[in-house]
Amino acid sequence: MYLLYTILAALLCFLVLKWLKRRRYCMDVKRLDGKTVLITGGNAGIGKETAVALALRGARVIIACRDEEKAKKAVREIKARSHNMNVLYMEVDLANMKSIRDFGKTFLQREKRLDILINNAGMPSVLDWTDDNFSMCFGVNHLGHFLLTSLLLPRLKESSPSRVITLTCSSYKYQKLDFQDLNYNLFPFFTYCRSKLANIYFTQELARMMEGKGVTAYAVHPGYVQSNWTCHFSVLYRIVMQVVMFMFFVSCETGAQTVVYCAVSDEVVQHNGGYFSDCRPAPLRTFARDPGVAKKLWEASERLVKLA
Repeated sequence: MYLLYTILAALLCFLVLKWLKRRRYCMDVKRLDGKTVLITGGNAGIGKETAVALALRGARVIIACRDEEKAKKAVREIKARSHNMNVLYMEVDLANMKSIRDFGKTFLQREKRLDILINNAGMPSVLDWTDDNFSMCFGVNHLGHFLLTSLLLPRLKESSPSRVITLTCSSYKYQKLDFQDLNYNLFPFFTYCRSKLANIYFTQELARMMEGKGVTAYAVHPGYVQSNWTCHFSVLYRIVMQVVMFMFFVSCETGAQTVVYCAVSDEVVQHNGGYFSDCRPAPLRTFARDPGVAKKLWEASERLVKLA
């Protein structure tokens, strides 16, 4: 009898966890025929599921990542799942400013439209440095996407109404920015939190600057997702996290839903510069809604990537 109760209790816990992992799905059926979408890190995880979802709606989808072999494999899969042959790959390394500048130049020369830019690629909590000596999290998650977006703004404005969607994380709430040390890299998790907060400020300032110019911006927390981000860590850590992710994290397809929602829904336009989770606007901590800090970060970022 004790064994039966134990099994029933374990089953109940499992069902409760599964219920807690349920999230809203994007129900908007809008088509994207004739639209061009660029997704960084679109070869895996949330990025790939987003690419499939938008390709299914008829968009021309470009995935941008640094690994050609993985990208080509992803392109084949996205085409097969979406039955859309208008999917391609372009190479960019967000940890290298020269690579981003080269990508921007090539994109502007080759592509006549950019309707939706999805800044999806991300670096987890790793203690490492980019080729330009920025902390890996801050350099890739914020500065890389900041430079990329800045370089592509002319095409976004020409293609208006257009959107910029940047993936962030609810962990932003655990840190504040230190303008004396934006390149902070002492504790990797704190560096990651700061980079995700920077994504939110970036979205707010971009929305303010582009107001009236046909470009809107949204920050998305996709939830805690069963993606391949653990590949940057040890085997033991990966094994432990696989168990944790199975129990508490959502699938990549589910995690992509809020990104898709912000890409297609007309409802989001009234929340330009907003933060979204679970296919709806979500509240932010007071310190993450400071326009003065957002402007200061934008100006500091311009200096760091040598745009100013």
